[in-house]
Amino acid sequence: MAIASMDTRDEETPLVVDISESETPKNRTRDVHVLSCAFLLVFLAYGAAQNLETTVNAEGNLGTVSLGILYVSFAFFSLFASLVVRLLGSKNAVVLGTTGYWLYIAANLKPTWYTMVPVSVYLGFTASIIWVGEGTYLTSIARSHARDTNLHEGTVIGSFNGEFWAMFALHQFVGNLITLAVLQVGEEGSTSNTTLLFIVFLCSMTLGTILMCFLRKIDEKEEKVSADSSVSFCSAVVSRLKSVITPLLDIRMLLIVPLIAYSGLQQAFVWADYTKDVVNPILGEAGLGGAMAVYGAFDAICSLAAGRLTSGLKSITFIVCGGAFFQALIFLWLLLKYSATSGVLGVVYPLLMAALLGIGDGVLNTQLSALLALLFKHDTEGAFAQLKLWQSSAIAVVFFLSPAVTLQTMVVIMLVAICVSLVSFLFLTLKVEKAFSQPPQTL
Repeated sequence: MAIASMDTRDEETPLVVDISESETPKNRTRDVHVLSCAFLLVFLAYGAAQNLETTVNAEGNLGTVSLGILYVSFAFFSLFASLVVRLLGSKNAVVLGTTGYWLYIAANLKPTWYTMVPVSVYLGFTASIIWVGEGTYLTSIARSHARDTNLHEGTVIGSFNGEFWAMFALHQFVGNLITLAVLQVGEEGSTSNTTLLFIVFLCSMTLGTILMCFLRKIDEKEEKVSADSSVSFCSAVVSRLKSVITPLLDIRMLLIVPLIAYSGLQQAFVWADYTKDVVNPILGEAGLGGAMAVYGAFDAICSLAAGRLTSGLKSITFIVCGGAFFQALIFLWLLLKYSATSGVLGVVYPLLMAALLGIGDGVLNTQLSALLALLFKHDTEGAFAQLKLWQSSAIAVVFFLSPAVTLQTMVVIMLVAICVSLVSFLFLTLKVEKAFSQPPQTL
């Protein structure tokens, strides 16, 4: 699978391991269902709250700056996330990861610089471990399921990622429908009932955390660091840093990084600029819920469909190009012809944009996860650490830039990013497609 060689490290236990053969395929698909539903309950609350940050906490740009700090923290702690996941085990990591999201929602009950900033830093840490833990856990059960059922590994990885990301994408749909139902617009356009909304979100997150406790551990070997190893903690940190840096020496990862960065840019564009400059002026704060519900619905449908269609590098290439095309159309529309209008079209246009942006996001989520799992099967933890490192860095850039630049400038940045990432990705497919379809060999 285009993997040339791998250093043998006797003192380290592989983070991604096969599940014992005594387990049944049914148990593995059950864990996909549990993981997907738990993430839905947690992120329907966080996603909807994040969509409101730039408008509800607009005073002093508190919402935008706190999100920027969050994703800078996320990027930094992604360097160490795989070490923490190794120490805790992937199941414990995703459970611990929910605490940061819970505290972030709680801080919004009294949003000040003294509550939002510290919690944003902590959330950056917990977000890094929950996503590395999720990627590791899902990849492990997919590989084991493929082995036990004699199915093609790429097909199973695509299917499992498709189900997970489809359920995950529903968080935008469900969470924003709740927002639309709870929030009421006051006489002067201010939003009421935000306290009730955040309490509902806290209840949802609590249920999601409880559900995660029912996940089955992958393997006891994964849950402990080699106790008889004489390697110090500092040495382990250095080793983990090397595991993050090493993938960057691989030409395949270097060619994927622009696409990973773009996936973060387009998400942040929706959260920061689309909601603030396209939806809010026409539909208002309460209308954000409806627009983002449309975004989430198309995101979920596309995630499921893209996952089912994924079978290898060739299918990933076609699907990614299709999703990028839809998003490029929206950016060109915003740059060249779009202007806010009244009446029915004034409502339809933002919703149409939400649908096409959701399609692109669903494609990138499923295909990037499948691509990394297929190309870096012997270094999955390092690959997923790269995914979140570059995604979160790109998201932080948008949140810090958003208050300072116009919508038109941001759209130009997005168009340049999508072109660079597609050229790099297509070059990757030309370099590795032959090796991907043949027995392992050196590139």
